[in-house]
Amino acid sequence: MATNTLAANLKKSAIAALWLAFLTLPVMVIRVDTVEKTITWRWMHLLYMLVGSFVLAIAWHFMMDRRDRGAAARETEGGVQDSALSRTLNNPRVLRPLMALGFLVAATFPWVFSMYQTNILVSALIYVVLGLGLNITVGLAGLLDLGYVAFYAVGAYAYALLNYHFHLGFWTVLPMAAILGSFFGILLGFPVLRLRGDYLAIVTLGFGQIVKLVLENWNSFSFGPSGVSNISRPGLFGYSYSVEQATTYIYYIMLALVLLAILVTTRLKDSRIGRAWLALREDEIACQAMGIDNTRAKLMAFSLGATLAAVMGAVFAAKTTFINPASFSFMESAMILAIVVLGGMGSILGVILGAFLLILLPEYMRAFSEYRMLLFGATMILVMVFRPEGLIKARRKVYKINTETA
Repeated sequence: MATNTLAANLKKSAIAALWLAFLTLPVMVIRVDTVEKTITWRWMHLLYMLVGSFVLAIAWHFMMDRRDRGAAARETEGGVQDSALSRTLNNPRVLRPLMALGFLVAATFPWVFSMYQTNILVSALIYVVLGLGLNITVGLAGLLDLGYVAFYAVGAYAYALLNYHFHLGFWTVLPMAAILGSFFGILLGFPVLRLRGDYLAIVTLGFGQIVKLVLENWNSFSFGPSGVSNISRPGLFGYSYSVEQATTYIYYIMLALVLLAILVTTRLKDSRIGRAWLALREDEIACQAMGIDNTRAKLMAFSLGATLAAVMGAVFAAKTTFINPASFSFMESAMILAIVVLGGMGSILGVILGAFLLILLPEYMRAFSEYRMLLFGATMILVMVFRPEGLIKARRKVYKINTETA
């Protein structure tokens, strides 16, 4: 059986390599010099293409067979097994020391590393909270939101415009941005209560584009494409900081907000509304039949997710001191959604890991900047094929009923 499978995989890989070589032959082999009017035949490039594509195809078929065998074994055992990474990080004996070490490193980070490194980590922490907010909407409630960046923009422009026109400080505007984000989340939630799946995604995508177009074209309100500059950084009791001190200060603000977001999302996930979200994600009709108010559950998911996004928007505006509509494109929504999907929908640890991977790795791999999007796309494809539940699968509570009588 194994020999037949290997022979079939070799045959498929050889056919795929030959077809790829044939299709790319004009590009890989023929080089025309229009100045010298000469043609160079680069047959070695074709050989490299053949060998490389054959090896990659063999590796692909090997991983697909391994995945299928694992799925068959899990079905035989009657359960779903977590990956080694999930089992390790979900083990309290491993997780608690890692959390203590991570907190120690995070608390001392600005004093050990440069301002540049601290600034990068602040950006990563912003995306951690954005991922946790979208995880409420997409991961827990199962509501696909492609316009999540609109709430991010609402918070950023709320602080920028209130600071510009009324000279309000960061700490004054922060709760106001949260309230505005919650309001816009409910405003989006009402029209889409009866929508699901692709239709919901299209409507939320349209909402995000509407907000971006309003910010670009309403010059008297948002200053149009020029954006808002000279936004005040966070202060404390009227004391102003230098750039380096402000970066450290914002870092500790973000650290506190990340811990608060983790605490809130963890408690929500284990609460009654969290269980309602999970039921809504699995089967909306059955959820309603069990007496759960779907309207309330959906509106709370949109509202809480939008609140976290708006708060992060205010922090982003204070960090950069300049914002414009180009900062809130669809790619931002796609990146945040990729963080949730890559890490594992519904998994808090997975979202944190996904945010660090997708935000920090591109910064530290600038030597491969030309291939960054190629690597990003290849990584997402591999994760979706071989780990559709994400890097860290969300753990579900299992209730065991003791049928034995005393």
